[in-house]
Amino acid sequence: LITDLEVGGVPLHLYRLAIGLPRDRFAIRVISLADPGPVGRMLREAGLTVETCNAGSAWDVRALWRLWRLLRSDRPDILHALLFHANMAARLVGPAAGIPPGRILCEIQTAEVERPWHLRLDNLTCRWCRCEIGNSPSVVEHLHRKAHIPRSRLRCEWGAVDVAAFAAAEPLARSDLGWPPEGPVLIWTGRLDPVKGFEEMLEAFALVVERVPATLVLVGEGAYRPTVERLIRDRRLDKQVLLMGRRQDVAGLLRSADLFLFCSRTEGLPNALLEAMAAGLPIVATDVPGCRDLIQDGLTGYVAVSGSASGIATKILAVLDQPSAARRLGTAARKWVRSHLDIARLVDRWSGYYDDIPG
Repeated sequence: LITDLEVGGVPLHLYRLAIGLPRDRFAIRVISLADPGPVGRMLREAGLTVETCNAGSAWDVRALWRLWRLLRSDRPDILHALLFHANMAARLVGPAAGIPPGRILCEIQTAEVERPWHLRLDNLTCRWCRCEIGNSPSVVEHLHRKAHIPRSRLRCEWGAVDVAAFAAAEPLARSDLGWPPEGPVLIWTGRLDPVKGFEEMLEAFALVVERVPATLVLVGEGAYRPTVERLIRDRRLDKQVLLMGRRQDVAGLLRSADLFLFCSRTEGLPNALLEAMAAGLPIVATDVPGCRDLIQDGLTGYVAVSGSASGIATKILAVLDQPSAARRLGTAARKWVRSHLDIARLVDRWSGYYDDIPG
């Protein structure tokens, strides 16, 4: 059960898990509180059942009635919810549909700071499910310290990435992409959202282009796009920053760039960062929850203080000024993620965890 199936880190995590679970052991059904979305269509193409509650807003109580009917008509052995609204719906509706709280799993994939009332509700309802799962040590620690959820009710299950797919992707011709043939290309991928730190990212990039004729490529879509476009104009970066929208060839784009830039103000375990590591890119990221779980400064990338444009620019220039050292960072990042967070391990971990839940 998930809040929505729009393109993003959590829906794509669900997709990878759902298509990876062995069909001879698990019958998998996906329910979205909203409409099917792009990821729902991908799941259906993979042969999975996707049902929807068609919620018109976060407060659409009719969606909870639809969810009750779906769960009641075909009661699952395990209800695994992802994202805040789905977690709340699972805790409220699941038991009413006959699912014991001990067989309801609730997963959170961000150290949320924008909506403190989410944390308060998490605290009040955390005992209405088996446990709350974070996808990194930082998320688990955040839930304990900020939501005051007892450690006994928390579990860490790391995310994962298909390392081989990104490592094997062929770089794309820059001329076909509309990228300049000369000069370093920095790339960012994800959802255009205020939490991604575009203000400081573009301020830092403006400092970089004063020294280096670089290009910044932004791959993704979101409601924050008009603001990002305005920020680009305000800093007179129209020719140096390319907005490419949503793409299906992210692996090839990553393999075509020189540096991955990630300036989020908070995260959980960012899918975009995992993909950049798998692609072997040198990385500059902010020292925030999620990022700091993945990037060891000077070993698998560089981390800068969140919100510090000058600090971010300094780290970018450190990468661009030392190409051989940058390649070593990218190689080390790929090696680390292959050893610890490859997709095969994700499926094995979750399969074992589902099997261990008592009937």
